[in-house]
Amino acid sequence: MVTLKQLEALNWIAELGTFERAAAKLNTTQSAISKRIQELEASARVPLFDRSQRGARLTERGEQILALGRQMLALQDQILELKDGRQSPARRLRLGATELSALTWLPRLVSAIREAHPAVTIEPEVETSRSLYDRLIEGSLDLVIIPDVFSDPEVTSLRLAEVQNVWTARPGLVRSRRSLDFDELGHHTILMQGRRSGSGLFVNKWLAANGVSFKRAISVDNLTALVGLAVAGLGISYLPQRCFRPLFEQKKLVILPVKPTLPAVPYAAMYRNDRPSAFAAAVADLARQTCDFGRQLEG
Repeated sequence: MVTLKQLEALNWIAELGTFERAAAKLNTTQSAISKRIQELEASARVPLFDRSQRGARLTERGEQILALGRQMLALQDQILELKDGRQSPARRLRLGATELSALTWLPRLVSAIREAHPAVTIEPEVETSRSLYDRLIEGSLDLVIIPDVFSDPEVTSLRLAEVQNVWTARPGLVRSRRSLDFDELGHHTILMQGRRSGSGLFVNKWLAANGVSFKRAISVDNLTALVGLAVAGLGISYLPQRCFRPLFEQKKLVILPVKPTLPAVPYAAMYRNDRPSAFAAAVADLARQTCDFGRQLEG
């Protein structure tokens, strides 16, 4: 078995040039240093020093083992620094979020993660809920922020907030000023969020439970494209009210009174609990603290 003491002896012999100096550096005897090197050679099954030469001259294989040994000693130093609280570990966070989070509070979350974990490398992905959840399950993402519409016993879901959607259209597309029911709504083309959208899955399930179906419906997975089609007057859509408040204030879209109102869509931070998850849980809590779907593009 290769030990850190053996690698430490090898390192200081190479650094100081002799077994004697290495023994003095490590506060031990020269015979103890020789024994460690002999044990290391026995484990590696290769000679580490060229004994045909004077002095402690490494063989080619000895140099290779020294390079690997120094990496192991450096890792030991990092572990000891963690114990003393002197260094944060370098980490990689593969973070997935939907368009709505990216358009609103995701920059604030990234800033909070960097402040709490300065050594972290963040690799963000913006995709549909279905794609993000599938990648979480397969292990290519560490944490995703999506509507809480999927469940698995190996996935922890931390509820963040609820997003209220409203029916909306271009001004003048719907002339009635009174509240509409779903039958009247169905006289128009309906712009729906698609099946890969978590919000779309949630709303479609609620509509089906209430016996509502639309004859003229266009399904779009991309939220930005959906907004553009609604602004262009192609049909009636439902959009997050707080996020797109500027469009309502600028009269590019108007809110349509429809009864019954749509239910709020729950959003959650999700991570695998069958793998090391303390860091993911900490990031999920930061997401809970920073989550705000009404603050558009604020860092």
